[in-house]
Amino acid sequence: MEILIYGAVNSMVFMLLAAGFALVYGVSRIPNFAHGAVYVLAGFLTWSFLNDLKLPYALAILLSLVVSALLGLLIYRFVLIRLRGMPTSEIIASFAVSLVILEGLRLQGIAGFKGFIGPFYSLPPFFDAKINIAGVFVDFQRLFILGIGSLILLAIYLFTHYSKTGLKLRAIAQDEQAAMMLGIHPDRTAMLSLALGSALAGMAAVLVLPLGNLAVEQGYHVLIRALAVCIVGGLGSWAGTILASLVLGYTVIISSTLLGTVWESMVLVGTIILILLLKPSGLLGKQKELEERV
Repeated sequence: MEILIYGAVNSMVFMLLAAGFALVYGVSRIPNFAHGAVYVLAGFLTWSFLNDLKLPYALAILLSLVVSALLGLLIYRFVLIRLRGMPTSEIIASFAVSLVILEGLRLQGIAGFKGFIGPFYSLPPFFDAKINIAGVFVDFQRLFILGIGSLILLAIYLFTHYSKTGLKLRAIAQDEQAAMMLGIHPDRTAMLSLALGSALAGMAAVLVLPLGNLAVEQGYHVLIRALAVCIVGGLGSWAGTILASLVLGYTVIISSTLLGTVWESMVLVGTIILILLLKPSGLLGKQKELEERV
């Protein structure tokens, strides 16, 4: 029962960490390597608004999400728009932005900014309580991750399938040339996707960070996990992203329970390699298989 409950929570964490990256790549085919940096920045801004400006928690979260969305918009408008269609350059440029943000925060912390990189700074849980489910004690923050994460997935589905703006995003993702002929502006939709993806990264931060401490290194860890989920599931496939989150989430929790947390990273990487060896395009990817490309 413990594996079942905590595996579900772990899977939803993987899903939240990867949702923004998957949305951006699925719509605009841009690999946003600044995703992890936006995650850490959103957590830092929420902590700063809460502790330095003494704002209410809900307002601090809202402001950090707005700043995250604006940052994603600016990254595309002033950096990635000039590199559209050049995947290697997009990766290098977005990762450079990530380094500027993360290492800038690290230097700010070293300079004495409230000990930001110290071990005792974290976001408070929404409710500091636990509940007994079938003999397993689960804190409310993890239940919030499951509940709000499910609502976020539902909201993304409804937005992309039933709103005019969401249908434009799907049209660009399916056939950019045909969408342009119908009057849909590719740069505007890509800018919107970066803004939404960054907001999703910020939402993941405010949900997940209360489970641990705030640190610069988490930006790199989040990026790696988001990439792992999207690659295993199949780049551009939302169903694959969800399936990969379940596979990786339960793999990590089972390995931690049976073998200990020391083996967690090794088992995670091994699972990724095994899946890609068996199906190089990902679980539900639509790219050509390895034998078709060789």
